[in-house]
Amino acid sequence: MSRRLRAAAWVVALSALAGCATPPAPPDESPWTTGRLSLRVEASAERPQQSLSVAFELQGNGERGELRLNSPLGTQLATARWASGRALLRTTDGEREFADLDDLSRQALGEALPLAALPDWLSGRPWSGAPHGAQPDGFEQLGWRVQTERQFEGWITARRERPPAVHLRVKLERPEP
Repeated sequence: MSRRLRAAAWVVALSALAGCATPPAPPDESPWTTGRLSLRVEASAERPQQSLSVAFELQGNGERGELRLNSPLGTQLATARWASGRALLRTTDGEREFADLDDLSRQALGEALPLAALPDWLSGRPWSGAPHGAQPDGFEQLGWRVQTERQFEGWITARRERPPAVHLRVKLERPEP
């Protein structure tokens, strides 16, 4: 084999190996949505009223994504990740796996919250995974009334009236221009 042919073979072999060593692309290239959220679950016969106020970071969509919840001082409280019919919740107590996002939120908060719909709702639009109805101030979906009339100010609210009533308020951070 000529010297030139051997050099070409080495270049091809090294290129193939480098291709194998290339790390996989990040799972989701969508931008992070950040802000603050407050959640209030009204009292029921089984439990007292629950409230939660946190900073959050959200990336992805209803099929695949990540939600990070942080204390007002910046301490990470929990991270939820979901994809392909699997949802993981990581807290200081460890990591737990759930069948879906509804089960994850039910176990973590005592109520099933529409976490799969949240990325769309925070963009001011109904989630494509369920029917919806238009309202003068937003829309209704999954038994929730989502108000988007103050979206231009960064505010989105969602309310479920059936007991126990749940109220979610989100203030989105706007990136600096």
